[in-house]
Amino acid sequence: MKKSVIVILFLLLSVTSFWADNLRVELKELSNSLSSYKIIDVRKNSDFLESHIKGALNLPSNLTYENKSLNGQITAPGKMQEILRNLGLNVLDKIVVYDDGTFFDASRVFWTLEVYGFKNVKLLNGGFDFWKELGFNTSSDLLEVEKSDYIASLDNKKLATKFSTQIAIRSKSSTIIDARDYNSYVGKESAAKRFGHIPEAINLPAINNIKKDLFKATLKDINELKEIYKDVDKNKKVVLYCSIGKIATTNYFALRELGYDVANYDASWKEWGNDITLPIVNLSKKD
Repeated sequence: MKKSVIVILFLLLSVTSFWADNLRVELKELSNSLSSYKIIDVRKNSDFLESHIKGALNLPSNLTYENKSLNGQITAPGKMQEILRNLGLNVLDKIVVYDDGTFFDASRVFWTLEVYGFKNVKLLNGGFDFWKELGFNTSSDLLEVEKSDYIASLDNKKLATKFSTQIAIRSKSSTIIDARDYNSYVGKESAAKRFGHIPEAINLPAINNIKKDLFKATLKDINELKEIYKDVDKNKKVVLYCSIGKIATTNYFALRELGYDVANYDASWKEWGNDITLPIVNLSKKD
């Protein structure tokens, strides 16, 4: 009798632990618990005003870039503090982030919030288009919020820079992942003046984290993600980059779910590839 009770308790604790570490929310789960979360719509404001998940707030992903035309560097603390205060957000709020269903913008905002100290952020596993297609609650009403007293502080463990990435190249305790497509990695295409990739980087394209099925896209499940990252040493610090620190945040999300210590290099290849003082590897030998 005692033994069976212990087994049941163990199973309950295991399930609880799994969900505690789960960083995604399914559509039906959210539809049944809208009041449990602060819901963040990261689409452009015009789309948000037309229709959004009932009770959502609008934080367009473009607001997470200091100067998107230059590179993907994250918005400076002073600006981000004002943006998040105006949304009434605090670091302990339970937050769900969604976009149109591509996941790239949603994961960028997910990462940004974690960099700025938010502790309970999740991604909606499916975008607004899928939500609407399934007939869940939408609205064009705007939620009135009380401005928060949030104080901006950066979690530098989740934010890589040009300097820290240079160190990672020479460190045996780091792994660098290039989240761009293969052609960009080998130097056939580039968003910068130079072509190629950061030395020591391995190529694990961001699109690998997403499963497309007819009219919808979802995040791959945990077992599928484990298979994708099976050769990435969990004992090493992972540094991610792409072109502007956007699509790599889907890798960031996946690795966070898998329990890795991971940081996203925000300025990414647009900074690195345009800085002639920094080393690159060009497998295509294209100038």
